[in-house]
Amino acid sequence: MIFVNLPVTDIDAAKAFYAGLGFEQNLQFSDETTASFMVAENIVAMVMTREKFTGFLPAGATTGDPAQQVSVMNALSAESRVECDELLAKAVAHGGRQFNEPVDHGFMYGTSFTDPSGNVWEAAWMDPSALEG
Repeated sequence: MIFVNLPVTDIDAAKAFYAGLGFEQNLQFSDETTASFMVAENIVAMVMTREKFTGFLPAGATTGDPAQQVSVMNALSAESRVECDELLAKAVAHGGRQFNEPVDHGFMYGTSFTDPSGNVWEAAWMDPSALEG
C-alpha cells in the first residue's frame, strides 16, 4: 500500500475536496486533525493539519507550504482523456484549482490540479496500444 501524507491548511476544506473527487473517507482513521481517503485499492491519501503533519517530523524539521513551493506531484492513472478532464472539473468545483494546462501528446494526455492547500495532483491517460508497441 501507498500512503500519501499531505499537510493542509483547512481540514474541513480538504475533506470536502477529496470527497468531491469521489474518494471514500475512512472514518476509522479520521478525526478533527486528519482525514483518510481511499484513492484506489492500495492508495490512501492522509490529509492532516499542518500541526499534525509536523508532529511526524524530527525535531527542527519544518513543514513546507505546498501553495508556495511544489515538492511533489502525485499522479493518478485515468481510464480515458474524459476521466482526466472530469477529475480536473471536480477538483475545481470543490475548491481546488487548475495547476497547469492539459498536456496532449496524442498517445498520452494529462491534466493537473491542486487541492485547496496547494498539493499538486495529476490525472494521466495513455493509449494502451502505445504501450504494446
